[in-house]
Amino acid sequence: MLSPLPLLSAPPVAFGTPLPLPTSHPIWPYQARFRQAAQTVANGLFNALDEDLEPYVYLLALPVTAAGRSHNDLYPVAEFEPAQEALPAHHFARVLERGQALQQAHNWQLSDPDIESEDMQRRKQFGRGVRLAVQEVLDELDATDKRLSFAGWPAQIGHFAVMPVLRLNRKVYNSYPSLQPNRFYTDGRQLPHSLIQAAILRFNEDCIKSLTEPEPGSGLLIRPRDTEEIIRSAGKLFMDTPAQDMGMNPVVTKLFATCNTISSLRYEGAEGVGKLLLARRGHPNLAEVFALTCPTPLTDYRAVRKLLEMTTSDVSLLADGENVYALGRQIGQYDAAREDLFVISFITHYAWEFQHGGQVLMRAHYGHPSLPRARLNRTKFRRDLRRTFELTDSAKVEKLWDVVLEASRQKHGTLLVITTEALAEADRLKLQCTLIEPVPLTPLITRLVTAIDGAVLLDPDAYCYSIGVILDGKATGRGTSTRGARYNSAIRYVESSPYPCLAIVVSEDGLMDVITKESMREE
Repeated sequence: MLSPLPLLSAPPVAFGTPLPLPTSHPIWPYQARFRQAAQTVANGLFNALDEDLEPYVYLLALPVTAAGRSHNDLYPVAEFEPAQEALPAHHFARVLERGQALQQAHNWQLSDPDIESEDMQRRKQFGRGVRLAVQEVLDELDATDKRLSFAGWPAQIGHFAVMPVLRLNRKVYNSYPSLQPNRFYTDGRQLPHSLIQAAILRFNEDCIKSLTEPEPGSGLLIRPRDTEEIIRSAGKLFMDTPAQDMGMNPVVTKLFATCNTISSLRYEGAEGVGKLLLARRGHPNLAEVFALTCPTPLTDYRAVRKLLEMTTSDVSLLADGENVYALGRQIGQYDAAREDLFVISFITHYAWEFQHGGQVLMRAHYGHPSLPRARLNRTKFRRDLRRTFELTDSAKVEKLWDVVLEASRQKHGTLLVITTEALAEADRLKLQCTLIEPVPLTPLITRLVTAIDGAVLLDPDAYCYSIGVILDGKATGRGTSTRGARYNSAIRYVESSPYPCLAIVVSEDGLMDVITKESMREE
């Protein structure tokens, strides 16, 4: 077995600092800077989705000739950036030949020659084949690993095909529901089966754009796309998958924008709440209550919003991806393996969920998509308690966790405020709250005291002192108009409080935020 190859790289440096010459020659002068910048983008993107995904980026370089053939007679089998990511190189010895075989095995439709030149189409086909071949090797190497690897698109730099490889925590990645994998557009482009994978594809797109620029890394990703912009773009891409599954043209359907617009509209002041079932007409698991003589286009947003007023808990709008054609209900036992019946659930104003087979695949709030993760990250909550109150007693932490979990089930939302001076604050705010005898919160008591408006005031020992609290605090400009009064009042109170303080905001749409002074300083 060949030993891992030594890395040809430059040491880490800050942007704009000249790179010292390494003892061995890198493939190109800015490869270390490229990887560092790509890592920064990956951190922002995947930590925003779930900070436990632990993204890590390295570069893989395969020697090729201008014709795309192996150049192993002149160069090593593979090279890596950085050195500690060097894998057994012999595994990559035949990936280029395997890539050519995969090109021939897949019936990818070529793009319009009037739009793309023959050379561009050839390079795209070569890139798809190589990416799939490298992914096969990575899957084999990851079989017993705690992390999953995802190959990006290759770009030829000198005599090498260079591609980024992204690694994510396997357990966290697999904890989210998804559609079936290995999906493609008709032209061979990959379709995502989850929001995480859509984010991976968008990340790879940014990387390949930068790799194909002159001297990639010299100014690469210094001003990358905003994290929220990439996530929105990933949500848009993910909604192409149900559109294609229903036989629609994803480019024309634009389901993500359609759902966002419908959810943003009110009807006579009321928020839109209800479900839209997406499936081809005549689906065996749909029964029509009554049909529309003239189907309403989904792009007629106000008309669809008006129709949504007629839906109930078991009667939904029926749409084929292009038009709403009836009101009806789901019947029988749906075979989720078919993947031809999807649910758009409008939760509240500007909030909706994309569901399949009874599982939430993606949530969107004010046009920003997110994963259907647990309402609160347990690890982060424990860390926030430790940072704010120096609380490490596991029994107390677990008690507070149980309180927060029960509060998260409050369908109308609620607000918990944990402070070391809960008793003094309850007395100070006694004219704008309901004082109660100090009581340790249990799941039952938590359910009762969070059923009314206002905050619940408790201390780190989970003793509650007042309920229905109207919080005060100075406006500092940190709030946001896209969130409600509950969230913004928590921001003001925590920032103004002279005591160690932590607020947990549960919104009606299921969003959950933990607000601390430290988290606001990190924004």
